[in-house]
Amino acid sequence: MVSGASAIQFENVIRASNVKFTLRTSISPQRYTFETMTGGVAVFDYNNDGLLDIYFTNGAAIPSLEKTDSRFWNRLFRNNGDGTFTDVTEEAGLQGAGYSMGVAAGDYDNDGFVDLYVAGVNRNQLFHNNGDGTFTDVTGKAGVAGMVPKLGKAWSVTAGWFDYNNDGLLDLFVVNYLNYSIKTATLCAQQGIPAYCSPVDFLGTPNILYRNNGDGTFTDVSEQSHISQYVGKGMGLAFADYDNDGFTDIFISNDTFENYLLHNNGDGTFTNVAMLSGVAYNAFGRAVAGMGADFQDIDNDGKPDVFETAMFGEGFPLYRNLGDGQFQDVTGAAGLSALTSGSTAWGVGIFDFDNDGLKDLFTANSDILDNSMELAHRPYPLANRVFRNKGNLKFEDASSKAGASFQIPAPHRGAAFGDLNNDGKLDAVVTVMNGPPEIWMNRSSTRNHWIILKLVGAKSNRDGLGTKVKLRTSLGTQYNQATTALGYNSSSDKRVHFGLGSADIVEEIELTWPSGIKQVLKNVKADQIVTVRESAQ
Repeated sequence: MVSGASAIQFENVIRASNVKFTLRTSISPQRYTFETMTGGVAVFDYNNDGLLDIYFTNGAAIPSLEKTDSRFWNRLFRNNGDGTFTDVTEEAGLQGAGYSMGVAAGDYDNDGFVDLYVAGVNRNQLFHNNGDGTFTDVTGKAGVAGMVPKLGKAWSVTAGWFDYNNDGLLDLFVVNYLNYSIKTATLCAQQGIPAYCSPVDFLGTPNILYRNNGDGTFTDVSEQSHISQYVGKGMGLAFADYDNDGFTDIFISNDTFENYLLHNNGDGTFTNVAMLSGVAYNAFGRAVAGMGADFQDIDNDGKPDVFETAMFGEGFPLYRNLGDGQFQDVTGAAGLSALTSGSTAWGVGIFDFDNDGLKDLFTANSDILDNSMELAHRPYPLANRVFRNKGNLKFEDASSKAGASFQIPAPHRGAAFGDLNNDGKLDAVVTVMNGPPEIWMNRSSTRNHWIILKLVGAKSNRDGLGTKVKLRTSLGTQYNQATTALGYNSSSDKRVHFGLGSADIVEEIELTWPSGIKQVLKNVKADQIVTVRESAQ
């Protein structure tokens, strides 16, 4: 589907954006593990003006783990449509509580306004979007506080919205990390120097599945769905129907522990098939320090593949979906082993940044330890990376040509993706530890065409999450899906983007909604945002 090579270029516009935010982790002499793991971000349209707004999670004071003053507030910035943003946190009521980590955006009550769930160390919160620019904390009423039987409040890293039972209501999956408490945490050291403890030193915790009851409340179905029996050390979360059976499955990247691929059995239960499917370990039979993950069809064969960020020396695994429930680690063959093994990354996204019809890879890079130079002779701040898809599952590192500001290293964490200025080129927002975030506007000088689909479910969930989209032009066929859950700690735009190369007409768009309804659009002009409402049949 390629129509000539094009350079992917980004520009960090944080200064001009008027976004004033510092991610505060409260680095302590005790080096509590969560200090190095916060940094969530969501891009979503909270006020339905057609422009993506930005929400950042933030840390808290230590040892209280409370947001003792406004420096620790989570922050919502409204997109003004002119390249600037306005801080509307206080009027929206989204300051948050506790030491926050990840964020998930989704319209759980199908009222047309996107809600937010914030995962954290000591507090999880569900914020209902009231539709008037304000949000209400409904965590207690909804029953989604992140409590695990016999453990109490689990340390939640991230969460995601999906409709696992296809009843038209978004359900909530919460990813929990280590069985770790600030009260019992001991100081770890490497070579006699204080350092963040390895996850190997701790037990994992069960994840949580909350079923949406449709009345503003949720039921914890972790046990009956078998989710709770798979105890891991989760960091990344992504959804896709990898076997095309009509039910959305779950990929979880675990830290120094085998990954999970939770197959949705269609009867309310899940089975971990990661080992049998070939995604539990990399090609060398080793578990990686799984960070972020995305679950998209990279090679346009209609089958979602998995890309996962990891730690220095491991390479970032790319698992190709072979069909019949099988995946193959193609990291080496794709050229990614050599390109990624010398780095550590957190946030990740599989998107077509140059609109050539092939999805590229973006990683938000940084070492784990803030004193990594002292301990391991490796720099802590690293530059982000972008890997251009050359076709046939081969990638090249396009980072050095991606713009001057793209070369600047920083301690990056979460990354969220979406078209912030509606020009058809996908942008990224990346968080930075104890510093200002980065807003990467896509400045790629390409004449390639594009289309963005804004889905509105009727029988399906209002956001259309889980909808599979097959698109055909004169250049070939592509596949994508509607999801907000990908990367690390973060939530991306729910709209579905396609780069079209030189094709200025989309001959056919076939949508398969979670309800099972199939819908076909024909001869759609390129270079526009199209609202697609789910048909009645």
